[in-house]
Formats: sequence, structure tokens, C-alpha cells
Amino acid sequence: MTTSRAIRDEEAHELVAIVDDDASMRGSMDRLIRSLGYRTQVFGSADEFLASTAPDRVACLLLDVRMPGTDGLALQRRLIDRGTRIAIVFMTARATDEEERRARAAGAIDFLRKPIGPAILRHALAKACRDARLARGGRDVE
Repeated sequence: MTTSRAIRDEEAHELVAIVDDDASMRGSMDRLIRSLGYRTQVFGSADEFLASTAPDRVACLLLDVRMPGTDGLALQRRLIDRGTRIAIVFMTARATDEEERRARAAGAIDFLRKPIGPAILRHALAKACRDARLARGGRDVE
């Protein structure tokens, strides 16, 4: 087995949560991420994500910055306050430099601008999942 194949097999066990209020974006990200070999779970809001069991199971969170109600930055703060460690990759169609600075200062793995190409997303998710594996001592989620 080649190194890239071993990495790919490891990633296939990772669960990526997608939180975005735009249904078409959720759907397209879900299909794209699945095509990259990951398992996914989608949520239409931060509150929906928080009310689920996903925060305890996901390795990586692909999170929209601007959403009605609890936005992405507020969700990041709530997870930190709860002591829930999830590797977060933010995505946005429009955000300020200050929002990006705050997200990264709080530990975001990446901050991607929509539209997001497959290669850029693949790289960000691989880094996020690698960081998540290292944080849990190499153990698999689920």
C-alpha cells in the first residue's frame, strides 16, 4: 500500500460535519467531500449542529462564517467554552479580515473563500483531520 493510499484509507474513517444555512451549498459540499472519500453529516444551522451528537463524533467541521442566528464564529466560541475540540475549517462568500483574524486566533485550521475548488478543500480537510487525529493521540473517531 502506498503512503497516499494509506492516508486516503485513514481519511475515509473521518466524519466531516458541514454547517451552512444555504441548502444548495450544503448539498454541493456534501457531494464533493464524499467524493474525496470522507463520511459527512450536514446541518442547516449552528444550533442544529449543537443539538445533535455530532460535536462528540466529528473530526472536522466545515463551517460557514455568516448564518442567521448563531453564526460560525459564535459556534466556534461555544465549542471552545464547552471544551469540545473539533478541527474547524471556515468557509465564506464574504467575510472581513477581522472575522478571519478572530477565527484563526481561536484555532481555525483554515479560512476558505467560496467558491471552493476541490484541491483547496482536499488540502484543508486533510490538514484538519490530521490535526484531529494527532489531538486524540492517533485514535479513530467512531
